[in-house]
Amino acid sequence: MALTATERQDADAILAAITIPSTSPRAKFVNWGLTFHCRPLAIFEPENEHHCELVLEYARREGRVLRAVGVGHSPSDLACTNDLMLKMTKLNKLLEVDVEKLAVVVQAGIALTDLHAALGKHGLAMRNLGSISDQTLGGIVATASHGSGIAFPVMSADVVALTLLLADGTKVTCSRHERPELFLATLCGLGCTGIILTVQLAVERAFRLKDVQCARPFDDVVDNLTELVHSAEHVRFWWIAATHTVKCSVVNRTREEKLPPVPWFWSSLLAFHVVQFFLFVGRPVPIVNTLTGRFVAWLSSGHVTLIDDSPTIFNVECRYPQHTTEWAVPFQNAPACLRALHAWMDREAADPRGIRPHFPFEIRFSAADDIWLSPSYAQETCWIGIAQYKPYGLNVPYRRFFAVFEEIVTAHGGRPHWAKAHRLEPAALRALYPRFDDFVRVLRDVDPSGVFQNEYVRRHVFGERVGARVFKLRAE
Repeated sequence: MALTATERQDADAILAAITIPSTSPRAKFVNWGLTFHCRPLAIFEPENEHHCELVLEYARREGRVLRAVGVGHSPSDLACTNDLMLKMTKLNKLLEVDVEKLAVVVQAGIALTDLHAALGKHGLAMRNLGSISDQTLGGIVATASHGSGIAFPVMSADVVALTLLLADGTKVTCSRHERPELFLATLCGLGCTGIILTVQLAVERAFRLKDVQCARPFDDVVDNLTELVHSAEHVRFWWIAATHTVKCSVVNRTREEKLPPVPWFWSSLLAFHVVQFFLFVGRPVPIVNTLTGRFVAWLSSGHVTLIDDSPTIFNVECRYPQHTTEWAVPFQNAPACLRALHAWMDREAADPRGIRPHFPFEIRFSAADDIWLSPSYAQETCWIGIAQYKPYGLNVPYRRFFAVFEEIVTAHGGRPHWAKAHRLEPAALRALYPRFDDFVRVLRDVDPSGVFQNEYVRRHVFGERVGARVFKLRAE
């Protein structure tokens, strides 16, 4: 995109208008989990596609990396950069709706919470969701984020077509029929194949879900895992290591009337405020976290039935800022992996100074897909996630916990969730992803100068020596 002198003056004026001043508190980017931060040279907030084109032209002209981001929910440095940042959240409109064909076109910067509301006005809904809806649609697509349901693939699989702004300034559409390699690379593209401008998304008519929850012993769940996982449309578990009980959530579509949520006393006062205080006390005295786990197990021990609109049932409260990681294990390896984790937790429990998890192991499932870098590529998947909460935003030990967890899931064929911090380098990723080299080839083709390749991408995809802790919020 070559500009005349007059056009360049106009472009510079627009760039100045959509740039967050470096003196503003918003010029510092901090992710939701309060674990990574960066202070880019400039943060731009485009209001339309033309603004994106101008910022990209400026980045190319200055030889800078340009990182497109949403709300920064990824609990890693995936969104971080020391160069230029493009905050996409003002590109947040539902552009087209086809109720008959059950398809919509949406700007990539829309938050899922806003998308649910917009779809609801037309009697539509996304067919599957993860545990939260704070992220932008573009962020979901770029990381192949997932919900739970052994017959349901990752959410990127519901994308029909994408409009991208490529590194050379051209705007292209891709789908399974038009530029299919670019499409399959972008569906879990880590934000580095191009700037996602719009998403054509397959949706469903709005539906209601019935969630039946109960507690079961760990051994009972693992011994009957295949039967349980196939017993409903959407099944997810929370394994509380302190008691080896599993809170089971079995979810199906229903036409029944809504049932009111869990009373405030249980869901807010006890499950949020009291637990956070216990976690705070447990920072210097880890044994307290065992008592916290038992308290959480008691809160989860009853039978609960919830009926509500699909987004409300799919989503759960994410609670507190946290360190978190999640890995995708081949479903056939899940029982052995879970038993290995169980044995490890028993060893830690026997050690007075052992690890005491803050959060239940979250266990979810997804169908196989054909998206090149999707952790569910070519395999039914069991997702296992852990977290160490940061009560009142304060830091807690987590590195040894995460390191041993990753050793165990890796030994069982685990692949990391791309939005979350991990330590794998290209050689290891190449062994896990049969199309990894195809992904790299597409990147070199569409972005030979690395305009969209931030530190995370250069480290994990190209093997450059970029420290994984360069953007850590504080020393730990």
